[in-house]
Amino acid sequence: MNLIRIAQLALGAFVISVSFHARAQDGGAASATVEASKPAWKSSSKADDRALRRRVLTALGKAKGLRATGITVRATDGAVLLEGWVPEEAQIEQAARVTQGVPGVKSVRNALTLSTF
Repeated sequence: MNLIRIAQLALGAFVISVSFHARAQDGGAASATVEASKPAWKSSSKADDRALRRRVLTALGKAKGLRATGITVRATDGAVLLEGWVPEEAQIEQAARVTQGVPGVKSVRNALTLSTF
Protein backbone atom coordinates (compact mmCIF):
# COMPACT_ATOMS: atom_id res chain seq x y z
CA MET A 1 0.00 0.00 0.00
CA ASN A 2 2.80 2.43 0.89
CA LEU A 3 4.65 1.54 -2.31
CA ILE A 4 1.61 2.43 -4.41
CA ARG A 5 1.18 5.74 -2.57
CA ILE A 6 4.87 6.61 -3.07
CA ALA A 7 4.61 5.76 -6.77
CA GLN A 8 1.52 7.99 -7.12
CA LEU A 9 3.24 10.90 -5.40
CA ALA A 10 6.36 10.47 -7.54
CA LEU A 11 4.28 10.38 -10.72
CA GLY A 12 2.34 13.46 -9.62
CA ALA A 13 5.53 15.37 -8.89
CA PHE A 14 6.95 14.37 -12.27
CA VAL A 15 3.82 15.54 -14.13
CA ILE A 16 3.83 18.86 -12.30
CA SER A 17 7.51 19.49 -12.98
CA VAL A 18 7.09 18.66 -16.67
CA SER A 19 4.07 20.97 -16.96
CA PHE A 20 5.98 23.87 -15.37
CA HIS A 21 8.88 23.32 -17.73
CA ALA A 22 6.61 23.16 -20.79
CA ARG A 23 4.68 26.26 -19.70
CA ALA A 24 7.85 28.28 -19.19
CA GLN A 25 9.15 27.39 -22.65
CA ASP A 26 5.82 28.03 -24.39
CA GLY A 27 5.40 31.44 -22.74
CA GLY A 28 8.83 32.63 -23.78
CA ALA A 29 8.48 31.42 -27.36
CA ALA A 30 5.03 32.96 -27.73
CA SER A 31 6.22 36.31 -26.38
CA ALA A 32 9.15 36.41 -28.76
CA THR A 33 6.89 35.58 -31.70
CA VAL A 34 4.34 38.27 -30.81
CA GLU A 35 7.01 40.91 -30.26
CA ALA A 36 8.75 40.02 -33.51
CA SER A 37 5.52 40.23 -35.50
CA LYS A 38 4.51 43.69 -34.18
CA PRO A 39 5.62 46.65 -36.26
CA ALA A 40 7.83 49.06 -34.29
CA TRP A 41 5.47 52.00 -34.90
CA LYS A 42 2.49 50.14 -33.49
CA SER A 43 3.97 48.62 -30.35
CA SER A 44 2.96 49.99 -26.99
CA SER A 45 5.12 49.49 -23.99
CA LYS A 46 3.90 48.54 -20.57
CA ALA A 47 5.13 51.90 -19.37
CA ASP A 48 2.86 53.68 -21.88
CA ASP A 49 -0.10 51.57 -20.76
CA ARG A 50 0.62 52.30 -17.08
CA ALA A 51 0.93 56.03 -17.79
CA LEU A 52 -2.40 56.04 -19.64
CA ARG A 53 -4.01 54.11 -16.79
CA ARG A 54 -2.73 56.68 -14.28
CA ARG A 55 -4.02 59.59 -16.41
CA VAL A 56 -7.46 57.98 -16.63
CA LEU A 57 -7.57 57.28 -12.88
CA THR A 58 -6.54 60.87 -12.15
CA ALA A 59 -9.24 62.24 -14.46
CA LEU A 60 -11.87 59.99 -12.89
CA GLY A 61 -10.77 61.04 -9.41
CA LYS A 62 -11.05 64.73 -10.29
CA ALA A 63 -14.45 64.46 -11.98
CA LYS A 64 -17.17 66.28 -10.05
CA GLY A 65 -19.99 64.04 -8.86
CA LEU A 66 -18.19 60.80 -9.70
CA ARG A 67 -17.18 58.34 -7.01
CA ALA A 68 -14.23 56.55 -8.58
CA THR A 69 -13.13 54.42 -5.61
CA GLY A 70 -14.84 51.32 -7.01
CA ILE A 71 -13.51 51.71 -10.55
CA THR A 72 -10.65 49.62 -11.94
CA VAL A 73 -8.92 50.78 -15.14
CA ARG A 74 -7.02 48.61 -17.61
CA ALA A 75 -5.24 50.14 -20.59
CA THR A 76 -3.67 48.42 -23.60
CA ASP A 77 -2.53 50.27 -26.73
CA GLY A 78 -4.97 53.13 -26.06
CA ALA A 79 -7.95 50.84 -25.46
CA VAL A 80 -9.31 51.37 -21.95
CA LEU A 81 -11.49 48.95 -19.99
CA LEU A 82 -13.49 50.31 -17.05
CA GLU A 83 -14.51 47.66 -14.53
CA GLY A 84 -15.99 47.77 -11.05
CA TRP A 85 -18.93 49.62 -9.58
CA VAL A 86 -20.39 53.06 -9.00
CA PRO A 87 -23.16 54.05 -6.58
CA GLU A 88 -25.40 55.85 -9.10
CA GLU A 89 -26.51 54.86 -12.58
CA ALA A 90 -25.65 58.25 -14.10
CA GLN A 91 -22.03 57.77 -13.05
CA ILE A 92 -21.62 54.80 -15.38
CA GLU A 93 -21.97 57.00 -18.47
CA GLN A 94 -20.10 59.88 -16.82
CA ALA A 95 -17.07 57.65 -16.24
CA ALA A 96 -17.03 56.68 -19.92
CA ARG A 97 -17.28 60.33 -21.03
CA VAL A 98 -14.46 61.41 -18.70
CA THR A 99 -12.27 58.53 -19.87
CA GLN A 100 -12.87 59.31 -23.55
CA GLY A 101 -11.60 62.86 -22.92
CA VAL A 102 -8.20 61.72 -21.63
CA PRO A 103 -5.38 62.21 -24.16
CA GLY A 104 -4.17 58.90 -25.57
CA VAL A 105 -7.48 57.06 -25.16
CA LYS A 106 -8.55 55.51 -28.47
CA SER A 107 -11.52 53.48 -27.25
CA VAL A 108 -13.45 52.85 -24.04
CA ARG A 109 -15.16 49.62 -23.04
CA ASN A 110 -17.44 50.29 -20.09
CA ALA A 111 -18.13 47.25 -17.88
CA LEU A 112 -19.15 49.22 -14.79
CA THR A 113 -22.06 48.03 -12.70
CA LEU A 114 -24.39 49.71 -10.24
CA SER A 115 -23.84 48.97 -6.57
CA THR A 116 -25.72 50.76 -3.81
CA PHE A 117 -24.05 49.35 -0.71
